[in-house]
Order: sequence, then structure tokens, then C-alpha cells
Amino acid sequence: MGGNCDKCVGNIKGRAGWLAMAGISAYRGGMTDKFDKTGLAYLKMHGLGNDFVVVDARGGASAMTPALARAIGDRHFGVGFDQLALIREEGGVVAVDYWNSDGTLSNACGNATRCVARLIMAERGANTVTLRTGRGDLLCEDAGGGLIRVNMGQPQLEWHQVPLARETDTLTLPLAGAPSATGMGNPHCSFFVEDASAVDLDVLGPATENNPLFPERTNVQVVQVLDRENLRARVWERGVGHTLASGSSACAVAVAAARRGLALRAVTVHLDGGKLGIEWREDGVWMTGPTMLVSEGVLAPEFLESAQ
Repeated sequence: MGGNCDKCVGNIKGRAGWLAMAGISAYRGGMTDKFDKTGLAYLKMHGLGNDFVVVDARGGASAMTPALARAIGDRHFGVGFDQLALIREEGGVVAVDYWNSDGTLSNACGNATRCVARLIMAERGANTVTLRTGRGDLLCEDAGGGLIRVNMGQPQLEWHQVPLARETDTLTLPLAGAPSATGMGNPHCSFFVEDASAVDLDVLGPATENNPLFPERTNVQVVQVLDRENLRARVWERGVGHTLASGSSACAVAVAAARRGLALRAVTVHLDGGKLGIEWREDGVWMTGPTMLVSEGVLAPEFLESAQ
């Protein structure tokens, strides 16, 4: 990043309108008035405990780097997040980049997409918005009742789309437990088990994430079929670890369960952090769920300078 933070982040004063649109007061009082308020403005949001730092980089230069993403994502020395969502402009379209807490990029993050969609729709006074992601252009809607719905696109079911390292039946992988693989813009491996709570995900998760069958690593889920309309899932997210929820994971387990004949194409996925509605339609996999705006803040210049 070098020694000039102004080249990599926007001034908080230039974000006041955007923060106001998000329903946040720009007031800062007390001892915070004694400090320089230039730096990197951010919002903290979550979807079912799957938490995000959201940065608006529109209208100015913004250089996110793996080192900076790791620094912000550190829950002790930074802010902490599962993903960082960087909002930018691309050809007149709102685009979003997703950074994992280990400093790697991901093409898809369903819960973060819903959070950003909420902000942009509030900004525009609109009920729909299309966001450009590594997964493609995703249509998002205000579903009412505080819920946001997003079309996560068609699932990728061929081995090279997931991707896998070699030609393999994605419905039943040659791994212990015979899990299914599903691509949702990022790879997923879903194990169907009798009791999801009994699985040591902190052991199964990293072992599967780094299995040679997955050249780009993989997200991992353990799934318990409650009935044909309800699935219980716990998630290990690549580049993050054990997480309370994952939108793309919920989509993947719903698709895998439907393909296996275990569930209908419209289900409720019960995650550690709450519930998501998933419907596999002709035009894609639709995900519906809540978002939460937690706080706003500014990363201080001294912190940004240290994150090199």
C-alpha cells in the first residue's frame, strides 16, 4: 500500500450520503473527535451470523490487497469478518468483490450479496437491483418483511464446472461418506449424515477443503434431512473456517438433496445462525433471507499503514 492511504481508500466525508442512505447517523462525538477521520469507511453487516465488512469503493481509487484483507479480517487485531464485500463500479453496473478472511478472493457469497443488495436498493429507492459478481450478474429483490431475495444462478453440476481435479460423478464422490459436489460459482462438498450436530466439522472441514480432488479447495457442509422440505446444515467455508451460515452453501445442499431425491426443490435450510429459504427454479437457485446492519466505522490511517 505504501505510505499514502489516500491512494487506496476514500475519505469518510465522501461516504456520508451513502451511510445516511443505509440508515446510519453520521454523528461521532466524544473522544473520537480528537482523531483524524480520514481513512477507510466501512459498514459491519451479517446474514444469519455470516458476517461482513462492506466497503464502498465507488467514485474513487481503492486498492484492496490480500494483506489488507487479512488485517481487517483478523478478529483480534482488526475488525473481523467471514468475508469483505468491496463495492465498485464496472461499466455503469454495481460490482462486488468478495474477499475471504485469509486474503483470498471468492466468486460468490450469497449472504454478502443480499447485504449489498439491501444497501444499493435503499440508496436508489428501488425494489430490485442487479449486482455484478465473479459468479455473474445476479438479480436481487426486496422480498418484503425485511427479507432480501437473490437469484444465485444455475448450479454447476459437471465435474469440470465445480471444478474437480478429474472426471468424477458429482452426485456421489469417491470419498468416505459419498458426498455430492456442486458448483455455485464456488465449489461445495455436501455430506449427508444422520445427525449433523454429531460430526466434528473442525476435523472434517479442513481435511475435505484441502483434498486433492478439489483444485480450488472447497466449502464443506454436513447435512441432515429433517423432512422433504427442511434440511439442517452446518458449514465449513474455505478460506474462513467454521461459520454460522453460508448462502451459497445453503443453495448447494438444497440442490444436492433434490438431485439425490431426498428433498423437494423448495426447502428451508436450517443453519447454525438461522434459516434461509432456497428454491431451485428453472431460471436458477433463489435464496431468501434476512440481513442485519450492525455498525459503521472508519479504519484509522495508522492501522491501514500497518497492513502492508
